[in-house]
Amino acid sequence: MRLSIDPPLDPGAYPFAHPVRVRFAETDAMGVVHHAAYLPYLEEARVAYLRAIGHPYPEVRAEGVDLTVLEVATRYLQPLRFDDLVHVHLLVGKVTRATFQIAYLLTVEGEARATAVTVHGSIDASGRPTRLPAWVHDLAPA
Repeated sequence: MRLSIDPPLDPGAYPFAHPVRVRFAETDAMGVVHHAAYLPYLEEARVAYLRAIGHPYPEVRAEGVDLTVLEVATRYLQPLRFDDLVHVHLLVGKVTRATFQIAYLLTVEGEARATAVTVHGSIDASGRPTRLPAWVHDLAPA
């Protein structure tokens, strides 16, 4: 794995948060959110973040770039349950010429429930690796 960021457990360390309400269909027979449901939560937060910083994903794609997921690591701390209001906190980590990382903290009422890291690569419309757009480099921590 190329992960170089350890997601902080303090929500205050994250500059962006996006709320997601757990749907019944995302839970298993025990009423716990299935592990596969976490990935769409991360994706929804990423797309909302790009929109919030002035780079809506449809515009990024229209410029001939896709920000594909190369790796995902998730740590489950406490279960999410039906109807929980989950805040997905997002923090951009290391940025290189062709990849960047995002750390996530999922909280319910301020309590840490899970952390995650995604590694993204930049590809063109034909699926070939390409350099990241210049604005992505501006998101890197100082």
